[in-house]
Amino acid sequence: MVPLKRRKTKSRAAGTDDVVVTKFPHVIIFLLERKMGASRKTFLTGLGRRKGFCVEECYSQSVTHVVSENNSGEEVRGWLEAQTPGGGGTGVPAHLLDISWFTDSMAAGHPVDIQDRHRLWVRTQPSSGAMVTTMKGYACQRRTPLQHHNTLLTDALLVLAENAEFCEDEGRSVAFRRAGSVLKALPQAVQKMEDLQGLPCLGGHSQRVIKEILEDGKSCEVETVLHSELYQAMKALTGIFGVGVKTADRWFREGLRRPSDVVKLGYKLNHTQQAGLQYYDDLNTPVTKAEADAISQIVEEAVQAVLPGARITLTGGFRRGKPTGHDVDFLITHPEEGKEEGLMPKVVSWLEARGLLLYQKTNMNSYLEAKDGPARPPHNMDRFERCFCIFRLERRHARLQQHPLAVCEEQPQDKDSALGRRASESPDWKAVRVDLVVTPVSQFAFALLGWTGSQLFERDLRRWAGQEKHMSLSSHALYDSQQKRYLRASSEEEIFAHLGLQFIPPSERNA
Repeated sequence: MVPLKRRKTKSRAAGTDDVVVTKFPHVIIFLLERKMGASRKTFLTGLGRRKGFCVEECYSQSVTHVVSENNSGEEVRGWLEAQTPGGGGTGVPAHLLDISWFTDSMAAGHPVDIQDRHRLWVRTQPSSGAMVTTMKGYACQRRTPLQHHNTLLTDALLVLAENAEFCEDEGRSVAFRRAGSVLKALPQAVQKMEDLQGLPCLGGHSQRVIKEILEDGKSCEVETVLHSELYQAMKALTGIFGVGVKTADRWFREGLRRPSDVVKLGYKLNHTQQAGLQYYDDLNTPVTKAEADAISQIVEEAVQAVLPGARITLTGGFRRGKPTGHDVDFLITHPEEGKEEGLMPKVVSWLEARGLLLYQKTNMNSYLEAKDGPARPPHNMDRFERCFCIFRLERRHARLQQHPLAVCEEQPQDKDSALGRRASESPDWKAVRVDLVVTPVSQFAFALLGWTGSQLFERDLRRWAGQEKHMSLSSHALYDSQQKRYLRASSEEEIFAHLGLQFIPPSERNA
């Protein structure tokens, strides 16, 4: 028997390992790298060739199938025409296709028939009454106001996104949220499917749901999800502060369906979950802007008492103009770098001494720029000094928008209720989730951008930085991988400028 290494050498000499047989010479594919990324394109090119497809490295007029990911038909056509001398579109192939056609063909082992869901539509002469809209592919490139024209459609897609998240399918969840984000940015209501032609991020699944709603007024799939035991249970269990999807899923598989089941079965909970269960009803009641403003006054007084000259900024959805939210977020900084160090424990002690905190957990700053900056993962979990807490807010002061600070010893906590204190049991005060974050002034602009949201806007902002600009963006810094240096910024406008993006104000970041 020939040893393994010698067999491999002999095989290479014969050339049998390197020769790729093209089984489908009539199909010449070009994978557009834009938004796909170089590494993914390389992987897919190799996969296609191994299966007998002809995949070209460069675009030419011999290409018959252009495959793209997360681009609209107009974007792909524009790119292709830019590659063709003189433009005019004479070099644009017959088939502009979504990545779904390529993956379906790989799974089938041959080029599958092109269906409508595979095509990237390019509107040249819109039909009468159809909406004509040019839409950028990244949420950070487009303005998304708080009020929009397609609430029925976006609410349905949000349900599917939540359900996918409960099933721990992050990719599908993000896809539904991206589709909803595009609909939010449209200047008018979608009336027919033709209005969606040329829009990015609208996959086949989302389009089927939209089509059904436009025709029947609702989606059977969405209605099924809303009434499913899994969705209702996961929604209720993840509503407990401190309980994530994995814990809720484990509880569901063990037979739990609602928060009261956790109490009845005597599950062992950590300190955060105990607080989340005790104040469940209040924490699942929307926080109003008046309540956020009242808490802002408390935080302002606390911070100024321990560090005069410090600045606090209300962030999150309230900074984007939302009238309600599920919690209240604040950034705290000081104009003099380093003055903010050690501030959080003093603020917490000040609040606790006045009976204003029902729960608190403080994390210290663990960010080291030289070590952590460029390698920061593309998500928004920063390493600032911060306090996750539950405030005890007097309702009367919040309603009247008077000074909210008051010592609340006369209203003892109700620890006997099976589900904790309900809002109706003590109308004088309400439990409210609050996040306090302390940032050095040199990182304040990045923190402000990261903590303002929306979640999808920030996700696409980091994706744009990495894929389009070869930069790494976090709530701490912006690192240029090509220049191998940090880019400083004292405002959000400067960060957008570094990224080559038009500045979008907070009120239009509701993607």
